[in-house]
Amino acid sequence: MNILIVGSGGRESAFAWKIAQSPQLNQLYIAPGNAGTGRYGKNIALKVTDFDGIADFALGHGIDMVLVGPEEPLVKGIHDYFLEREDLRHIPVIGPQRAGAQLEGSKDFAKQFMVRHGIPTAASQSFNQTTLEEGLAYLGTQKLPIVLKADGLAGGKGVLICTTLDEARTELKAMLADAKFGEASSTVVIEEFLSGIELSVFVLTDGDTYKVLPAAKDYKRIGEGDTGLNTGGMGSVSPVPFADNEFLDKVEERIIIPTIEGLKKDGIPYQGFIFLGLMNVGGEPYVIEYNVRMGDPETESVLPRIESDLLDLLQGVAQRNLQDRSFTLSPKTAATVMLVSGGYPGTYESGKTIDNIESVKNSIVFHAGTTTENGVVKTAGGRVIAVTALEDTLFDALQQATADAGRIYFEGKNFRRDIGFDLI
Repeated sequence: MNILIVGSGGRESAFAWKIAQSPQLNQLYIAPGNAGTGRYGKNIALKVTDFDGIADFALGHGIDMVLVGPEEPLVKGIHDYFLEREDLRHIPVIGPQRAGAQLEGSKDFAKQFMVRHGIPTAASQSFNQTTLEEGLAYLGTQKLPIVLKADGLAGGKGVLICTTLDEARTELKAMLADAKFGEASSTVVIEEFLSGIELSVFVLTDGDTYKVLPAAKDYKRIGEGDTGLNTGGMGSVSPVPFADNEFLDKVEERIIIPTIEGLKKDGIPYQGFIFLGLMNVGGEPYVIEYNVRMGDPETESVLPRIESDLLDLLQGVAQRNLQDRSFTLSPKTAATVMLVSGGYPGTYESGKTIDNIESVKNSIVFHAGTTTENGVVKTAGGRVIAVTALEDTLFDALQQATADAGRIYFEGKNFRRDIGFDLI
């Protein structure tokens, strides 16, 4: 098979690494890819939203499947684009159509979906610019802290936890009246704050049946001890010790099955991954958010634990016979540590030379924000490299990944040395 992966981050690096191991693979292409994905296939200089360019490439290179990594092309309708063109319809796209992608593209849509189908989630209400005064009044009736969420895609920055009423009202005005997050905050969801511990559960579905992939826990804060600003993710672990079989059975019964059935009831076709951002509140699961793709850096911890052929599962989605496919999991634990640019998640510099990657022998190095200039690997983003170790115990995996993260060097490099230690 000839496979095209759309995307350029650590998630897409992990997909490329895993799919490159498939005996069914002929050629692998990554658009646009990064300095690391070229090890597993051929990078193609196309933007993820250049649907015409992606289509021309797919037709010209006999692509048999398109795997979409990031959310933006899904929300903008790359799957619909392929279905609408007669010459492209035969190429399956792994990732939902625009209607299903609204689960991530609109927090308000997702909330209404959950309420409609009885899926446990925090109480909430949505407001826009014309109902700002009502929103300000509503805040005065709610417990603190309170959560404000920009309705649309805001690059992971559109969620605010406010601890005082003054702060909440100031931020609501900034989001609705001053477009703090641009078009993404033209509607704001005001949501009850849930106190618990977060985790992510991943589901792959062909629209009728599903497979539950390994759970993971990621670490969003820039600073050790979960302090400082939110980031796209500083590391992850899989499996999650507190997500035992009893808890995961609740997730499947109360959340996964109603989600799949709800999509069918609403007439929303869905072929691809569903990322369940969950809160464990005293042993009870609640949905914080849906994402319509795999997480990053969770993918870098989840995929190394899948021992069987990922491409076989993806074909099950494409051919709508996922129930006939199976996969095997490693009993080992994966731990991922993310190396980031100095200053991230604020202002940071790119173009720093990365040294010593080849010294990492006992972990997998997944490139995220990297590029190659004249054969030299350089930084090209806030999150630069994910280092994943797969070991018998969580402690050993964390120790190995942290040690190997220290071996790689670039000017301003920063990483957390405490990923996962709250779980030991």
